[in-house]
Amino acid sequence: MKKGKTAARGVSADTRIAARNKKTILEAAIGVFTAKGYDGASIAEIAKRSGLPKANVYYYFGSKETIYRTIIGDLIGEWDRALDHLDPAREPAEAIAGYIRAKLDFSRRHAAQSRMFANEAVHGGRFVTRKDRNHMLAVTLEKAKVFEAWAAAGKMDPVDPIHLFILLWGATQYYADFDVLAKSHLQTPRLGASDFERAAETITAIVLKGCGVVLPGPAAQRGPSRAARLRG
Repeated sequence: MKKGKTAARGVSADTRIAARNKKTILEAAIGVFTAKGYDGASIAEIAKRSGLPKANVYYYFGSKETIYRTIIGDLIGEWDRALDHLDPAREPAEAIAGYIRAKLDFSRRHAAQSRMFANEAVHGGRFVTRKDRNHMLAVTLEKAKVFEAWAAAGKMDPVDPIHLFILLWGATQYYADFDVLAKSHLQTPRLGASDFERAAETITAIVLKGCGVVLPGPAAQRGPSRAARLRG
């Protein structure tokens, strides 16, 4: 029994060490890929930046391409989780605001990863697989139905959901992908939490007003959406 407990603790410790090392390697790789692109990056440079031996990098990931695809996959997963806010059971004002904040939070916490993906897309998306593209399209089309359902219920105006998504992506990802310009226009050396809070408030207010979203509670005094008025 004693040996079994010791072994279990040993496996747990090994698992924690492996997870920590993988995270360290991925974070280092994001910095290298962002600065040099896929072709300019090397395992040796990733290892040096991570502070781990090159053998360790190969042990955990096997190749530079595996590291790169893992980073892309993690980013897509984060974007999927942000889409969870767009739940048809929620009120559109609350759901859209939650989605905008989730996307901005990712831009704040993972700016380099966002820039890396943007650079990949600009160069043709060589490592964004057909499976990745099909997945992103499928989840986007599924969530587009949520906007359509809210419009049908008179909770917002009918809008082209795909163009609305593109608008939201552009607005929220700008703060990461073009942070140099964002910092320049906001006249700050660094984008802080207050900048992202102001961005969330501004983007949300403009989007909700532009979509004619019916606000819950006292704010609903402004009346139903334009679509609902026309139906009436």
